[in-house]
Amino acid sequence: MKLKQAVEAIEQRFKISHAEDFDNVGLLCGNPEREITGILVCHDSLECVVDEAISKNLNLIVAFHPIVFSGLKSITGKNYVERAVLKAIENKIAIYAIHTAFDNDYFGVNYRICEELGLKNQQILMPKKSNLTKLDVYVPHSHADTVRNAMFEAGAGNIGFYDECSFSVDGRGTFRPNEGSDPYSGTQGVRENAAEEMISVIFESYKSSKIISALKAAHPYEEVAYQLIKLENENHYAGLGRFGQFEKALTEVEFLQLLKDRFSLNVIRHSNRLGKMIETVGVLGGSGASGIKSALAKGCDAYITADVKYHEFYQGEDRMLICDIGHFESEQFVPDQIFQILSEIFPKFAVSKSLEKTNPVNYFF
Repeated sequence: MKLKQAVEAIEQRFKISHAEDFDNVGLLCGNPEREITGILVCHDSLECVVDEAISKNLNLIVAFHPIVFSGLKSITGKNYVERAVLKAIENKIAIYAIHTAFDNDYFGVNYRICEELGLKNQQILMPKKSNLTKLDVYVPHSHADTVRNAMFEAGAGNIGFYDECSFSVDGRGTFRPNEGSDPYSGTQGVRENAAEEMISVIFESYKSSKIISALKAAHPYEEVAYQLIKLENENHYAGLGRFGQFEKALTEVEFLQLLKDRFSLNVIRHSNRLGKMIETVGVLGGSGASGIKSALAKGCDAYITADVKYHEFYQGEDRMLICDIGHFESEQFVPDQIFQILSEIFPKFAVSKSLEKTNPVNYFF
């Protein structure tokens, strides 16, 4: 299998278009035409991980964090980023990063955190906005099913746990073929009055090109009449963070102890305890202080994240317990998730999980 084929298969599952604008995801280095010998999954693609890939004869590293986050002006090995990238290039090893594409995934980072805590009635904390598009197209009745099926095949009408969703309205369309036209129906110079069906579908905006191409290929008209409408609707199946409820509310001490046990924590940084029961909990793995206000708005009693700054602990407004459990600790299950997914995508291909410790934060007790 070539690298480009592996990347295509990976991106069928991990929606890179869902990554945040600031992020650097996808193929970071590697020749798309090179044959792949195997995949190594890791949290951070550091130099030690590249060494591990070399020793195991695995030439594709799939990492959660991108080793190249901002631009590189040189690759001389003067810092930990350049050393990792340089060694990967010299040894013909490709590096692919997923990061916030998986943070925004419905079954991604935050889903696993909620599952570990046993939270029920889970919902996205900060749904993606303005990433849905509506398409209306006008089709003669004879080809309505053909066009509709072609759009479905290209990914239109897939909403949450439903697919093949559309809406149709019957009507009549007029047009007059002019000189140079080759109309499917009608005569040049004569206005045509045709019975048509307006088909409406909704899809994530990144699919637009593929769906329009499929639409035009299936449509009988020489000039296809359609319109694209950008929607302001929130996409409740993609976005950062998640929240849910315990079946039985816990005291703050019980909740903190549960966190320690489920995440194998030695320490938790948290805001003042409020003496309230914890039932609704918000989570955002990694640096998630940006979700504090959203968690408050959702009525969360506690919020779990990492990298919270001093003044950000005040943002709980004495209404919500803020818990910083550590960046790596909040994302500790991600390599297992990615490994499991890639093992299913490539059942006959060597997929390994890195044994290297890449968490740069240590604690002294």
